[in-house]
Amino acid sequence: MRVGILTGGGDCPGLNAVIRSVAKSLMLQCDAEVIGIEEGFLGLIERRTRELSYKDVSGILARGGTVLGTHNKANPFSYFERDGEDVSDEVMEYYEELDLDAIVALGGDGTMSICHRLQEMGMNIVGVPKTIDNDIVATDRTFGFDTAVSIATDAIDRLQTTGQSHKRVMILETMGRYAGWIALHAGIAGGADVILLPELPFSVEEVARVVKERADRQRFTIVCVAEGAKTAEGDMVVKERIEESPDPIRLGGIANWLKEELKPMVDSEIRTVVLGHIQRGGSPTAFDRILATNFGAMAASLVAKEQYGRMVALRDQHLTSVELEKVANKTRTVPEDAMGILAAFSVGTSLGVPGMKLDPSQIQDYKKIS
Repeated sequence: MRVGILTGGGDCPGLNAVIRSVAKSLMLQCDAEVIGIEEGFLGLIERRTRELSYKDVSGILARGGTVLGTHNKANPFSYFERDGEDVSDEVMEYYEELDLDAIVALGGDGTMSICHRLQEMGMNIVGVPKTIDNDIVATDRTFGFDTAVSIATDAIDRLQTTGQSHKRVMILETMGRYAGWIALHAGIAGGADVILLPELPFSVEEVARVVKERADRQRFTIVCVAEGAKTAEGDMVVKERIEESPDPIRLGGIANWLKEELKPMVDSEIRTVVLGHIQRGGSPTAFDRILATNFGAMAASLVAKEQYGRMVALRDQHLTSVELEKVANKTRTVPEDAMGILAAFSVGTSLGVPGMKLDPSQIQDYKKIS
């Protein structure tokens, strides 16, 4: 058996842990040759691969990033180096030349969508859900998310002390694209006073009301805002556009925008912190290392059983797999009845929505913590 591994999209804590788990499982349990594909799908386009030895995938469990490299613009169906040309036939030709039985692809929603299309062309492929954003459908968790939340939570903890000391409003901007999972979980874990999500359009006036109320009572306010958050009247704040990217929009700047909007409304001093790629870097948490190892072993099992065209998933605390077609071109956002939203509101956290009310029966009836 010959199996390729690639990492697509942005980097993420836990990628090396999955590479290690997939490769070692296949080597030890299936006596397989494992081929590393460099820089994601770009390696298939530019024909850059290398055989991985057992030693190559040892000692990388705790290492951040990816030993194979990655790329977030190399879509074979719209290759940026050739003005958006479809080079998928060339990718399939190289896949056949490599004599691979399958490819295990680690990536987010964009990678899974590409995997689905290549599967339809005849590639045997298994997906592993990777993203700090936690926005892939059909899985409760993606590896990398816990690490990003831990980093953002640590930042909120630090902002609490400096904000309290100076009676300031501290606004922390997290990543997450169009989903608010990082901001919600980090905001809850860090005890933020205001959490602003893309899924719940907010009112600047409501945020200002909370700030003024806390200025008289608690001296300071912590606001955790997702980069994709927006008001009911406005659009998301776009930092830049990169047209050759599968998703050309680069979000960023909502924290500074909110600061300027709040300035004439409140007397408090306001500071902003944008974590950015700090959330992507460094060593994965213990949870992500375990999840990544489980995902990798499960992916190897799917390959061994020739169950292709599927993505590994965690659902209701059980490992399973789902068809790639159920994942492709979809995004998992925070539902309005998510336990996290209900819990945050219950303890007095503002979600920036004026007049928001809570039916206690929603909490009693809601069984799943998300």
